[in-house]
Amino acid sequence: MWVLFAAGSAFFAGVTAILAKCGIQKTDSTVATAIRTIVVLVFAWAMVFMAGSQKQLRSMDGATLLFLILSGLATGASWLCYFQALQLGDVNQVVPIDKSSTVLTILLAFLLLGEPIGPFQGIGVLLIGSGTFLMVEKKPQAKAAPPQGKQWMFYAFGSAIFASLTAILGKVGIQGVESNLGTAIRTGIVLVMAWLMVLVTGKVRAVCQVPRRELGFICLSGLATGASWLCYFQALQDGPASVVVPIDKLSILVTIAFSYWVFHEKLTTRSGLGLFLMVAGTLAMLL
Repeated sequence: MWVLFAAGSAFFAGVTAILAKCGIQKTDSTVATAIRTIVVLVFAWAMVFMAGSQKQLRSMDGATLLFLILSGLATGASWLCYFQALQLGDVNQVVPIDKSSTVLTILLAFLLLGEPIGPFQGIGVLLIGSGTFLMVEKKPQAKAAPPQGKQWMFYAFGSAIFASLTAILGKVGIQGVESNLGTAIRTGIVLVMAWLMVLVTGKVRAVCQVPRRELGFICLSGLATGASWLCYFQALQDGPASVVVPIDKLSILVTIAFSYWVFHEKLTTRSGLGLFLMVAGTLAMLL
């Protein structure tokens, strides 16, 4: 059953990137992150009360709560980096780097959780690394478009690093708590962190200036994120992180398909080969 939850996480995560990109055309990425986190939080706590897992709050130990808080902080940092990267770069450039967090997650799962790395996992790491390198290429710029810098790349790599920490800390944190409740607690931490960033960067006024159309996409991306998280942490609770994470990263196929349909972003021969290697490496890890 955890495999189905992991697949559901991949689908909703893929849709999230497209909806978020539609919602940050004019809206600041930090503001968008703060708004969509409200939607995710409401969604997460609704699932907690539907499952009746709020009763576990009283029996939760300090270690579990600590790791959930740390996981939430890592998630918040990953989100802020990810949506800033999406705002600055193309979806087809940002997403592959973000998905390369699989490699670091597997290494951390081996070092910290004792999950073994077999020959297929080793091959998968090499393929994903090679595929990511091929997909990160300079895109031709239109004459009227401003030159694209490299800032998006630094944010994308930051997103990948924090995403891998999220998976490991989340895996430890949900050992002693129901996954829906763990997700809701983590989301609360992300919400506080996101709105603190809005206050610190002086972007409070921008919250009231978000276009209605983009606000709708931001809220939809929040719902998709909530669905992806619930599936993801349910899968992590029942399955090994070294397998759940690679399945989740197949969301790149969903994202690239929708990016072609919505934004008309096309893959070059090089980036197409990179995508093939990344998918092949992900599938190798499941053997």
